[in-house]
Amino acid sequence: MPSTNEYVDYVMSLLSKLDDTSSRKMMGEYVLYYRGKVFGGIYDNRFLVKITPHSSSMLSHEEIPYDGAKPMFMVESEDTEFVRRLVDGMYDELPMPKPRQKKSERKK
Repeated sequence: MPSTNEYVDYVMSLLSKLDDTSSRKMMGEYVLYYRGKVFGGIYDNRFLVKITPHSSSMLSHEEIPYDGAKPMFMVESEDTEFVRRLVDGMYDELPMPKPRQKKSERKK
């Protein structure tokens, strides 16, 4: 079941204390970005974040976002300050995004 627009709006409101957050729709679900880095996603109306040392210190409920995916932590708090501390603390532990190739550089 794809996530609803209402749930995406709700999660984005939880992220409102952070600057430069965004979501990108992918195959009916949403990838979440903070300052250009992927930190989590919305899958079947579940707010999930990557497992990092910082997120492990604040969360413990693991979920599988979709078949074949690595486990992630489910965010069940409605406290915007908790969510801000969680995501902000994860930032330095997240990998830098890979540079995107230009269409002319892609293999055919």
